[in-house]
Amino acid sequence: MPGAVGSRMRPQLGPELRERLHASAQRAATAGEPDREVLSALRASGLLATAVPRDHGGAGGDAADVNRVVAEIAAANPSVAIIAFQHFAVSARIAEWGSAEQKARLLPGLADGSVLAASSWSENGAGAAKQNLSSTGVRRPEGGWVLSGAKTFTTGAAVADLYLVLVRTGADGSGGEAAYGAAGQTFFLVGADNPGLVPDLGLDLAGMRGSATGLVTLDGCVVADADRLGPEGYAASIIAGVRESGASLGAVSVGIAEAAFDLAVSHARGRGLLALPTVRHRLVGLATRLEAARATVERAGARTAPDPGLATLHSKLHATAAAEEICLDVARMLGSTGYGAGGGADRLLADARGVGLMGPTNDLCRELVALSWTD
Repeated sequence: MPGAVGSRMRPQLGPELRERLHASAQRAATAGEPDREVLSALRASGLLATAVPRDHGGAGGDAADVNRVVAEIAAANPSVAIIAFQHFAVSARIAEWGSAEQKARLLPGLADGSVLAASSWSENGAGAAKQNLSSTGVRRPEGGWVLSGAKTFTTGAAVADLYLVLVRTGADGSGGEAAYGAAGQTFFLVGADNPGLVPDLGLDLAGMRGSATGLVTLDGCVVADADRLGPEGYAASIIAGVRESGASLGAVSVGIAEAAFDLAVSHARGRGLLALPTVRHRLVGLATRLEAARATVERAGARTAPDPGLATLHSKLHATAAAEEICLDVARMLGSTGYGAGGGADRLLADARGVGLMGPTNDLCRELVALSWTD
């Protein structure tokens, strides 16, 4: 339920939903499928309104709110946190770049949970920077566009109601060696009810197995010009502005690291190991790394750095590395308990690894940071 902070409503993850998210995490990971009942509860929770402006029925949250909510969800269920993060990202892009008609038509549903959004950018051969897209958007003589191609690693495939699809609409262009996206690319907002958009949950992932990450085929997908987000060929500029917002995938990593740390403390307490200074000191080391990661993500969300975009990139790099290290250290502390499937440590480690591969991938983040030194 949302809570008031000053004159602004602050979305909060309630204890009942938190417990449902936590209870479903291992089940969904074992099944390799999203927990649709939990997603229904998320839709009804009010949390999906976080990134939608208040004048369109949302909570009017900023990047700090988004990061906080995502981290809280991730501590209970990283797969659902990724779905929520993508929903917030699409909501924010529509709020920033959408036409008045698009905002009026889409934002209220994104706020009340009746519309769940997903991003469909990646495809085989496009590269981490999405500069070599094969999927296309072609204008129709009678108006509108036909989208064709195949997308992969779409989080929320088959559970989303709205997809932000990236295609090539102009001549091949380069955004530069370390840029994200390229000239001649355009975003379209495509409803799940479009017969030309076909999702497929055929991907069998090592981690984030409940995130509904799959494939999307664009098979003669006809969309109206009113479904284009932003000017034609302007996708690279829209993408560049995403990291400037301060919303960071590092928030997912913070939540994962927190869950792993809690697992370690619970294990030590249950085995009577907190009486040992060496164990306490190892836990303090984990807690310190966790708080450092949280601080970088909070700084990104606050947008107080001289270059907010760089702060967002740094937050993802630091938080993802910290989460992987913390999860691995926790698995070692748990010994054979941490090696067993279903105990949680193995799932958290696999989930932590997945965040670094999400766009922009960590290697691309490093290139984007390095680019700031050569301009």
